[in-house]
Amino acid sequence: MNTSSSGTVTPVTGYTILIPARMASSRLPGKPLSDIAGKPMVVRVAERVSVDAGNGMPIPRVVVAGDDPQIIAACHEHGIEAVLTAVTHASGSDRLAEACSLLGLPDDGIVVNVQGDEPLMDPALPAAVASLLMRHADASMSTAAHALTSWQEFTNPNIVKVVCDARGMALYFSRAPIPWWRDCYGTSTPTGEAPQLSSAPAPLRHIGIYGYRVNFLKSFAHLPPAPLETCEALEQLRALWHGHRIAVHVSHDAPGIGVDTPEDLEAVRRIWHGMPPSRA
Repeated sequence: MNTSSSGTVTPVTGYTILIPARMASSRLPGKPLSDIAGKPMVVRVAERVSVDAGNGMPIPRVVVAGDDPQIIAACHEHGIEAVLTAVTHASGSDRLAEACSLLGLPDDGIVVNVQGDEPLMDPALPAAVASLLMRHADASMSTAAHALTSWQEFTNPNIVKVVCDARGMALYFSRAPIPWWRDCYGTSTPTGEAPQLSSAPAPLRHIGIYGYRVNFLKSFAHLPPAPLETCEALEQLRALWHGHRIAVHVSHDAPGIGVDTPEDLEAVRRIWHGMPPSRA
C-alpha cells in the first residue's frame, strides 16, 4: 500500500475475507453445514462474497476458518479454500488471528470478518469495509452501520448502536439508545405513541462485520479486556478503550437476516427460493 499526503492509504493491494465457522451452536447445532438449496450454509456464504462487488475493489481471496474437519471437507468439496483452527478459541477474532498465521498473511494486509451465518450478505458490504480501512491509515479496524428508523429497534438492547465523529470514526458502541435527544425523546406523544426518531443525526445500527489490519488482529487478543467491554458485552469496545480507531461505513440498506435459529434458517431457505420469508 502507498500512503498519500493526506494520511490516507491508497488501495493498491487486495484483501482477504475470513469466515469463522464453528460446529457448536446451542440454538442450531451443526449450523455451518445446514443445507440451503443443496449446499452447506458456510459454502453459500463463501460463494456469495467471492464475486466482483462492482465498486472497483479486486475480487477478494475468501477463506473459511473452521473448527471441525467436517467443515473443512465440505468447503473443499465445493472448491472453497478453508483452514482448520483450534476448537478452544474464546472468540471469533482469536480464530481469525490463528487463520492469519496459518495462511501467512502479511502484517500490513487487510482482512474482513464475514460471519458464517450470513448467507444473504451483500458482497458490496465487505468490499466497502475493506476499502474504508485502506483509505484510513489511522484506523486499526473498520465496520459498518445503517440508519435506524424504528423506535422499537432503537430501544432494543439486543440491537447495538454506534455514534461517530465528523470523520466517520466510531466514538462509542452501546446496547443503550444512543444518541439520546434530550428534548425530543424524553416523553411519548400525547396519544401515547413512541417518539419519532430524529434524522439529523439518525441513530445508527451497528452491522457485525469487521475489517482488520493483520498486525492489529494478531495483537488484539493480547490486549487486556476493557471494563466497558465487560459491561456492554461488546468486544469492539476493547479496541476503543486502548486508543485504537474504528472507521465506520454507513450503508444505505439494512443487511439480510442472519441465521441464529431454526426459524431463521427456514426464512433464509424461503428467501433463497424466491418465496416470502414467512407464511404469517
